[in-house]
Amino acid sequence: MRTSPPPASAPAGSQRTVPLVLGSALLLLIGTLVGLIGSGGSASAAVPGAPTGWTTLFSDDFNGSSGSALNRTDWLYDLGTSYAGGAANWGTGEVESATDSTNNVYQDGQGHLVIKALRDGSGHWTSGRIETQRTDFAAPAGGQLQMSASILQPNPQSGLGYWPAFWAMGGAARPVGATNWPSIGEFDIMEDVNALSKHSTTFHCGVWAGECHDPDGITSDLQPCAGCQTGYHTYSAIIDRTNTSAEQLRFYLDGNLTFTVNENQVSVATWQAAVDHGFMAIFDLAIAGSYPDKVCGCSSAAQAGSITSGAAMSVDWFAVYQQSPSGSTTGGTTGSTTGGSTGGSTTTPDYTAGVTHVSANQAQITFVPTTPAAYVDVHYLVNGSGQQNFRMTNSGGTWTQNVALTTGSTLTYWFTYEKNGPQYDSPHYTYVQ
Repeated sequence: MRTSPPPASAPAGSQRTVPLVLGSALLLLIGTLVGLIGSGGSASAAVPGAPTGWTTLFSDDFNGSSGSALNRTDWLYDLGTSYAGGAANWGTGEVESATDSTNNVYQDGQGHLVIKALRDGSGHWTSGRIETQRTDFAAPAGGQLQMSASILQPNPQSGLGYWPAFWAMGGAARPVGATNWPSIGEFDIMEDVNALSKHSTTFHCGVWAGECHDPDGITSDLQPCAGCQTGYHTYSAIIDRTNTSAEQLRFYLDGNLTFTVNENQVSVATWQAAVDHGFMAIFDLAIAGSYPDKVCGCSSAAQAGSITSGAAMSVDWFAVYQQSPSGSTTGGTTGSTTGGSTGGSTTTPDYTAGVTHVSANQAQITFVPTTPAAYVDVHYLVNGSGQQNFRMTNSGGTWTQNVALTTGSTLTYWFTYEKNGPQYDSPHYTYVQ
């Protein structure tokens, strides 16, 4: 996956070692946000508007004239083969040189951004890599951030070495050529290699070979992406900080949750350094490099002369949305999410709880006890009928239970949990899908 420049003594990683904009954290789904994430999008679709309780921070519909360049007020063109002072070949071993030529990066006059990889007569590859000028796309404490884009993957006849990507990297990378990667965070929202019509999502953090296992990162690995080379599909990421002691990074394809990274998978300090700040978004199309090599078990660069020239990644629209703590509570409980026990003598808060929108037909209840619990049971009613009772699943101290819900359904839920021996009951909470 995309990663940033490895230490001089480190081997080339399997994923992009170039700074990714962690900012991809996207506020996609939650309740009415499902419309934003959407299903497989059609070409020239309008940028989805922000749902109630959310704000559009930035968007681009790429409606420029045919062959025109991007608006440089909004977009920064990366040039050459590295950041100034950064790792060579963007830290990944890719072979193309990034340009600002409209041969490589242009608007097609039909509502799309096109990034095209070209090989000249001498075998030299050029392509494009662009970043948002803004580096302040952030999820506020108690809120969420979503990054989404509708993308058509390249479809070359001979695609070994093709490496399209939509990703985000911590804004602090820009002033220092990403030499502070991976500590400033990166999340890869869409990557495919070797024209496999697949995609992977990845989170990078901490230090080389550290908690995020970089350069590989915490990754979904390549997953099926049927039709992604022949039609536009919506790729999204959400940074969810509604519960600041149990934050999440979630990835979606056409509105369906594909991968989740939980805060408790790494240390608090590492997570905060990688997530709790502003990001920039990046689109690029690389040729060859560490990730294609890892997947093919070969040297894609050595075969660059046989790779089809002229295939392109097309972006229909791109948007960043934010939900503030005082905005809509869709995706969290409508009552207090910090509680004390009512079944015992303790009255001080001893857990946090909430509900996360997973898809149009599913939500996830989360319970995180302050004191480790031997068990947590959740009881719930959907639209006031049929009480359900489940022993929740524990993963590193975070207890979860998925619930089937349709849009507009009201979930009433409460917990029974163990604490130092005694059993306690929580108050009742409600959530509207």
